[in-house]
Amino acid sequence: MRPQPASVVLFDLDDTIFAHTAAVRAGVDAHRRAHGGAMAAADESAEFARWTALEEHHYHRYLRGELAYLDMRRARARGFVEPYGLDLGDDAVADEWFSRYLIEYAKAWKLHDDTVPMLDALGGRRFGIITNAELEFQLGKLRALRVTGRFEHVIASGEVGAAKPDARIFAHAASVFGVAVSECVYVGDRLHTDAIGAVDAGMRGIWIDRPGRATAEELAEAASRGVDVIGSLAELPSLLQA
Repeated sequence: MRPQPASVVLFDLDDTIFAHTAAVRAGVDAHRRAHGGAMAAADESAEFARWTALEEHHYHRYLRGELAYLDMRRARARGFVEPYGLDLGDDAVADEWFSRYLIEYAKAWKLHDDTVPMLDALGGRRFGIITNAELEFQLGKLRALRVTGRFEHVIASGEVGAAKPDARIFAHAASVFGVAVSECVYVGDRLHTDAIGAVDAGMRGIWIDRPGRATAEELAEAASRGVDVIGSLAELPSLLQA
């Protein structure tokens, strides 16, 4: 049975309410062009795909506890520049390289266009965020975009010591709000990490598939697990009334 209407609506941050992928692409491209030479001349789409693959690989190593946060960033930087013969072996040099990427990434920060209208339409609900990241870095995004006050609590895996889809981080979020997990709904852009993870923890799970790339198998799996699928946050207010 689906929980009755949720008093707390929780969101993933990156690529759910915040346009992370677009900012990453802009940041990588600008940082690459600043290098000049072969790196600047390389194919934009291929280099973005390579950066994304490195991000996914090392970020999940960080979530599994194999790498510390800064070591995860250093590994991504070193992997990216390796084909160009750049030496980032010294940690300070790798950190400086990554910090210059972050400057370009931050220049492109923006919310998805449907985020604020959705929050306004759901006025009266309590909002929060559960993110697999370090708290202060994610809070920096919310501050820069002037929406910190829209979210009662921001729950970050780096503080909790458990990462989605681990049920403990969802349970922790519910406890911070002082409600049962069944009183919460969770919206995220990853089917298993976000939506099914939330369902397994006892929440209502909603998968936002912004690119519209869900396969028939994924849609069938979502349906079998009671996960709702939306393509935009504009669909959320009416869905939560159902």
